[in-house]
Amino acid sequence: MQQRALGQQGLEVSAIGYGSMGTAGGYGPTGDAESIAAIRRAHELGVTLFDTAEMYGWGEGEKLLGRALAPIRDEVVIATKFGFKPDYSADSRPAHIRDVVDASLRNLGVDVIDLLYQHIVDPNVPIEDVVGVMKGYVDAGKVRYLGLSNTGAESIRRAHAVHPISVLQAEYSILTRTAEPLLPVIEERGIGLVAHSPLARGFLSGAVQPRDEYDADDKRQNIGFWSPENYGHNITIERQLAKLARDKGITLAQLALAWLLAQKDYIVPIPGSRNAERVAQNTAAAGIALTAEDIARIAEIAPHGGTGVREA
Repeated sequence: MQQRALGQQGLEVSAIGYGSMGTAGGYGPTGDAESIAAIRRAHELGVTLFDTAEMYGWGEGEKLLGRALAPIRDEVVIATKFGFKPDYSADSRPAHIRDVVDASLRNLGVDVIDLLYQHIVDPNVPIEDVVGVMKGYVDAGKVRYLGLSNTGAESIRRAHAVHPISVLQAEYSILTRTAEPLLPVIEERGIGLVAHSPLARGFLSGAVQPRDEYDADDKRQNIGFWSPENYGHNITIERQLAKLARDKGITLAQLALAWLLAQKDYIVPIPGSRNAERVAQNTAAAGIALTAEDIARIAEIAPHGGTGVREA
C-alpha cells in the first residue's frame, strides 16, 4: 500500500489505517475473535497504523489490540491516547498522564508506544505542561512520536513550540468538515492529519439505518446525523453519494475514503470495522483515484457536509 508521511519527525504509515474503537463496543455487539481477525486482515492488506485509546473499554480495547498485533509488533505503528476520566471529563494532570501511559504500555504489551496523543484538551492544565510530560516519555525511549486529538489552533501552536507534534487527529469526512479550518495551521508546521470517523460514524458505510433500528445503547442513538431533524437531509446526501459510487463501480465507503485521500497527501483516514471482508473493502480505497469530475460532483452533493455535526 502507498505510504504517507505524518509530520516531519520520520513517522511513515500506510495511506489507510485502522481505528479500533468499535472493537471495545458502542456500535453493536462485539466479539474478540472477530475483531482480532479483522485487525490481522488489515495488516495482511498493508495497513500499518493501528489506533486505540485508554477510553476504548478503559484498557480492554488496548489489551485486545495488543494481543492481535503481538505476532507482528515490529511491523506496525501503534497509537493510543490519554486524557479522559471514566466519567468522560477531561484529565491531563501530569500524574494522571503518567498513570494512564504506564497502564497503556502494560495493556498493549509493548515497550514503546509509537504514537501518543492527548485525547482531548484539558482546560485546567496548560498544554505546555501536558506536552512536557509527553516529551519525558520520548526522552525515556517509551514513546516515539507525539500527537494531539480534538483540539484547536492555539493548542497546536503552543504544543508544537514545546516538542514537535507529528500528528493531529480530528474527525473528518464528507459529512464532517470541522477539521478544515485547521489545515493551514498544521501545514505551516508540517503536521500530518489522521482522520477519525472517516465514514461519518457509519453514516457513509453503505449500511446506514434510521436510529430506531439500532440498539438502545448504540452510540448512534446520540449522534446528530441520526436525529429526526437531520436524518432526512443526510440520507438524501447519502443516496446521491451512493449513486455516484455505484456508477464508478465502487462502494460508498470506498468513495468516502478516496475523497479524504484526495484532499491532502498528509491525510490518513482510520476506518474501523470488526468484519474482515469490510476491512478488505475499506483498504482497497487506497488504490482508487477520483477524477476532478468526481470531486466536483461530491462538492455539489455536500458542499458544506451534513447536518448534526458534532462540534470539536
